[in-house]
Formats: sequence, structure tokens, C-alpha cells
Amino acid sequence: MRLPNYIKDLEEWKSEFSFSTDIKIRFSETDMFGHVNNVSPFIYFEEARTDYFNELQYLLNDSSGSIPIVADLQCDYHKELYFGNTLKLYVKVNSTGNSSLDIHYLGINENDEICLTGRGALVNIDPQTKKAVPLDDRLKEKMLETKSS
Repeated sequence: MRLPNYIKDLEEWKSEFSFSTDIKIRFSETDMFGHVNNVSPFIYFEEARTDYFNELQYLLNDSSGSIPIVADLQCDYHKELYFGNTLKLYVKVNSTGNSSLDIHYLGINENDEICLTGRGALVNIDPQTKKAVPLDDRLKEKMLETKSS
């Protein structure tokens, strides 16, 4: 498997994931060839990211008034997925900035094979001003703790 540039050492990278969610592949997410359409993994990333944020209590409607928005998102396809498969999708915060997060994704099929990898940048913004807002330091610590646990 050819590694994307955001993965330096595959085994080390994989060992840093602790949170996952199961994604059941629906028929509507497949294309005319019977495998998952190339846009569907971005929906899976969103679902896993939302579950992960809920686990961390990084609420999308919290009292701070800030929200995370996707600044960029990348997916690398390694093995096909089909209707009825279950994908175990792992999520971790790889690094944090003042108001941004670099999030990584790892999708494993039922045969324990890597099907998808991905990464994306999120920016914490004030929805009224559309300006970046610093992330809470306790939240950043919590996110980075899950990377190493």
C-alpha cells in the first residue's frame, strides 16, 4: 500500500487511534459498479467526527458560541467497500493550532484491511463574525490525550 504524505510510519500512526465508530454501508451510497461511491467516505468522516466530538463533549452548539468548520478534507482510497459492509472508522486529532485542528481518519473493513485513510483541517469560528476563535486549552489537551491513550 502506498502511504499518503500525512502518514510517515503506518504502525505508529495506527496505534495512535483510540476512538472509532461503526458505519454500515447503505445501498444508496453505492454506484452502478456496486461499490461505495467516491463521495460517500466524506459523509462517513463527518459522522465519525461528530461522534468523536460528542464523546469529547466538544459540542456543536455550546455556550461559547463557536463552531468547528471544515477548511479542507482529503480521502485516500485503498480497498473497495460494498453495500452491506461495516466499516470501522477511527478518528483522532493529529495536532492542534490556536483555533484549528488537524484530524486524521482510518477506515478498516470486516477483514481488518485498511480501506480508507484521510485527514482534514477544521477551524473553530464565531458564526456571527466568521472569524477564527481560539480553542479552549482544556479541550485541546483532551483531544491530544485521546491520541495517545
